[in-house]
Amino acid sequence: MIVEAFLRWVETAKAGDRARAASALGRAYLQSEMLPEERRAAEMAMTFLLDDPSPGVRLALAEVIAWSSDAPRGIILALAEDQPEIACHAVTCSPLLSDADLVDLAARGGSVTRILIAARASISRAVSAALAEVGDEEDILCLLENQGAAIAPASLKRIAERLGDCCDIRNLLLDRADLPADARQLLTQHVSNALVALPLARAVIGLNRLQRISREATQAAVVSLAGDIQPREIADLVEHLRLTGHLTPCFLMHALCCGKVDFFAGAIVNLTGCTEKRVRSILATGRMHAVRALYEAAGLNREISTVFVEATLLWREASKKTGRTMLANVCGRLLERFRHHDGTHNAVGELLDLVEKLHITEQRQSARSYASLTALAAA
Repeated sequence: MIVEAFLRWVETAKAGDRARAASALGRAYLQSEMLPEERRAAEMAMTFLLDDPSPGVRLALAEVIAWSSDAPRGIILALAEDQPEIACHAVTCSPLLSDADLVDLAARGGSVTRILIAARASISRAVSAALAEVGDEEDILCLLENQGAAIAPASLKRIAERLGDCCDIRNLLLDRADLPADARQLLTQHVSNALVALPLARAVIGLNRLQRISREATQAAVVSLAGDIQPREIADLVEHLRLTGHLTPCFLMHALCCGKVDFFAGAIVNLTGCTEKRVRSILATGRMHAVRALYEAAGLNREISTVFVEATLLWREASKKTGRTMLANVCGRLLERFRHHDGTHNAVGELLDLVEKLHITEQRQSARSYASLTALAAA
């Protein structure tokens, strides 16, 4: 009888009166002692209000019940798919929405719905993964800025893949201590691509030179990154570089000359299929023929493997000494050993060009450091 009377009244009541009634009904449902029959009647009345033509009525109901775990779940689900100003209460606040509900809403809803999900006080890895897969820039920015969001490394990498060309997203990702190394490499590639795409840079520097500068800068950044990552991340980064075509002889030589031994060994393990223990043993103590065989098993031809063998032997010597940096030691002496190279083998010539550039860069850095120390001593 109460529900029937309420429904008759709703048909003729003004929108403002209906909104106040919806608010009162929701509070009564959550706060008052009701008999089971009364509670069912109140729930039926609230369900009827979901079809009210006035958004203000539905908004009044959402504002009252969305925060409560005692609210009827079916009504919350319906409110979560209403107009944004109504749905925001259910989507951002309701404890009744499960991960499955939120993932479904993220997949079926628009950008506003995904932003509301990303703004929840607590977000699971599963929900973050769904947002990472389908979210637009604004959705992902909200997710990354939410300190209550648990985001798996795989989801961070997916965001880097999809939206790493967005400067704000890239900066938020790079600020995270839990960003995996392969995702950082992706972001360096995005920066490189952005540089190459600049019309002014193309006009001033030229496309070919700009691409070469970009490639070398990306390579240097990844080699630097390889020396700082955790050992457990090396295998993932190496595999990522191999799959994306970045695990080139020049890249490997750069890592070896810079003394990034753990990363270099991980790369050789990946390329040869040998165990890490065997690879490390050969690199550290193996004779020349064993080292050459290891590199040729990694896919390097005889001419290139010869340079790598020499660099490995020089690295061994340099690692036992102090004073000059390892980079200066290895690069300088490697250039001396191959100073008579005739350049007929393009791949070897490319390797030696890289070594020379590394050597020059290191010399300039040493000169700057020396000048700074001299200035400090004179002050």
